[in-house]
Amino acid sequence: MRYVLLAAFCVSVISTSNAHAQIKVVVTSKPAQSLVASVMGETGIPGVLVSGAASPHTYAMKPSDGQAVNRATVFFRISEGLEPFTKKLAKSLPKSVRLVSLQETPGLNVVDRREGGAFEAHGHDDHKADAQGGGTKAGKRAAEAEDETDPHVWLDPRNAILMIDYIATVLGEADPANASTYKSNAATAKSKLQALDQEMERELKPYAGKAFIVLHDAYQYFERRFGLTAVGSIAVNPETAPSGKRLSALRKKIADAGVACVFAEPGMQPKVVAAVIEGSSAKSVLQDPEATRLSPGPNLYEDLMRGLVNGVKQCFDPK
Repeated sequence: MRYVLLAAFCVSVISTSNAHAQIKVVVTSKPAQSLVASVMGETGIPGVLVSGAASPHTYAMKPSDGQAVNRATVFFRISEGLEPFTKKLAKSLPKSVRLVSLQETPGLNVVDRREGGAFEAHGHDDHKADAQGGGTKAGKRAAEAEDETDPHVWLDPRNAILMIDYIATVLGEADPANASTYKSNAATAKSKLQALDQEMERELKPYAGKAFIVLHDAYQYFERRFGLTAVGSIAVNPETAPSGKRLSALRKKIADAGVACVFAEPGMQPKVVAAVIEGSSAKSVLQDPEATRLSPGPNLYEDLMRGLVNGVKQCFDPK
């Protein structure tokens, strides 16, 4: 019954559910859909393309996805870098569909991808931030250097708060009759995320500086916001097996840096994670930065972020 209900939800979200809704909205992936849903509220339910256990990095569109997007008023994505399947789609969209890349949110903090298996130490105040430049710099980076920008921008709650404002502005422009509703919903959502950000800061403070390794380099924004210390990633990307040289470097890093924890991810190379920690005292914990195990909806973002906090606590301070 659970799977039938979820399937019904995923189908129903392609169109708005409120008879008075003025627009149809489709979003690529679940974290972004959660933020959009919190702004739309009762005006409608935004559709989500990458549902279930699929990853936005490797998603292959179905014909029904293209049809849903072509009927939309607004199509939200994080970026072409996170969701490469949108590159071709973006070029063929009807003029009636507004494409919005949330990585271009005015004021958003964006950082470059890290290179190599073992990361160099970084400061937590050296974001390549766009706070003084509005959305111009972020848009230029997204367009001209997409392959250099780390696209996991939602994993800093302060970025999510900025995206909430941007989403409300976009929806208000597309649907002026409901603009005040979007603005009010955004204010409520931002208040909840500000409280979440403070909660996470308190919960994660005891783990600042403790070394860990990740399966793929998805956590940089999370680390920087909360003073955490990832010292390497196992895979170049979630679908590519690491080289023997990379694994050897990470095993050495575990020994040299006293790594206590490795972040695994659902369905992604569990044998490789086991091989990296074999013979060491490090343990692994399952994290889900792309919300593959969560059901879409306005509460998903908070559940996702609290899940990451709980994973850190389980890994470093098991009870």
